[in-house]
Amino acid sequence: MRQSRSVLSIAALVLVAGAALFAWPLAAAERHYLYVAEPGIRNYVEYGGVGILVFDIDNGYKFVRRIPSQDVPAGQDPENVKGIAANAGTGRLYVTTFRRVIAYDLATDRRLWIKEFDGGCDRLALSPDGKILYVPSFEGPHWNVLDGETGEIIAKVVPNSGAHNTIYGPDGTRVYLAGLKSSILSIADPSRHKVVGGVGPFSNVVRPFTINGAETLCFVNVNDLLGFEVGDIKTGKMRHRVEVAGYNKGPVKRHGCPSHGIALTPDERELWLADGANSAIHIFDARAMPPKQIATIRLRDQPGWITFSLDGKLAFPSTGEVVDVASRKTIATLTDEAGRSVQSEKLIEVVFADGKVLKAGDQFGIGRVPSPPMALRIVR
Repeated sequence: MRQSRSVLSIAALVLVAGAALFAWPLAAAERHYLYVAEPGIRNYVEYGGVGILVFDIDNGYKFVRRIPSQDVPAGQDPENVKGIAANAGTGRLYVTTFRRVIAYDLATDRRLWIKEFDGGCDRLALSPDGKILYVPSFEGPHWNVLDGETGEIIAKVVPNSGAHNTIYGPDGTRVYLAGLKSSILSIADPSRHKVVGGVGPFSNVVRPFTINGAETLCFVNVNDLLGFEVGDIKTGKMRHRVEVAGYNKGPVKRHGCPSHGIALTPDERELWLADGANSAIHIFDARAMPPKQIATIRLRDQPGWITFSLDGKLAFPSTGEVVDVASRKTIATLTDEAGRSVQSEKLIEVVFADGKVLKAGDQFGIGRVPSPPMALRIVR
């Protein structure tokens, strides 16, 4: 009798647990998409046309849809796309051309506003809360600071550096401003929208760059260098110059810069470097200082940009190839709805769940290892 009662009790518990399981809402599955802004190689429409192309990362990088962007009059060329940024909290996506900023609702693909700015636009950056845009003028003297909701100008920052590339620091307290006419990487305080410091001078003008998550180091491309230089953000000094070994500089199709593209893996273990003339990416061990060259990946065309998936498992060079970071092998190539090979230097990952934006990546390959807790810093 006791055994029968025990069996019945266990069965009842199983039924109750099963009922609770089915009553509890299942967590929504994440869906990962790659948003690719075109034309993202100058204004060359042969690499994917015009618009924002969406690819399903979870389904073999299959083309999903094309979101309209520019309204291109008949007989005219489209404007070069210069940058892309998104924020999960606001659910917005932003794209810059060399004249204007376009804002979208990620949930509906609806274009919210499009605004043209005196002096044009270049590669923008978005604050971690999605409320503020730093938009460089097109190689001009200033950055426009915009309200992320309305696109209205709320301030101007004027380093007179040939405004070009922008990174908003992960903790939201600093913005890094690189210009085509300066060997200094300027640092702005977004609470005051003022330049408060800089890193350098480097050996030549600063081109693409990235930073680590703790915002203590920057890694910069400079003109005439197949390689990169390392700067100490805290002291403002250049620390190291690293040249690629075993490869020669040669002619490049675009940018006039041997290495145009540099990115840290999110775990900051590796630094990936573009090599235009040799159609390659060189990989460095970033745990060493200076970083140590350890591998090379050959690509189908000359890379001009590199970024990573949020989980760090995938690399997206601008050549339209998808590279598995662990194996360093190309596992896919992007093609649009017409079967054209897609290339772009302006792409970003966006993650959805239940139709809502859950996470958004960054066009720059920024390190994601935060500063150690204050107690650990004091002990050291």
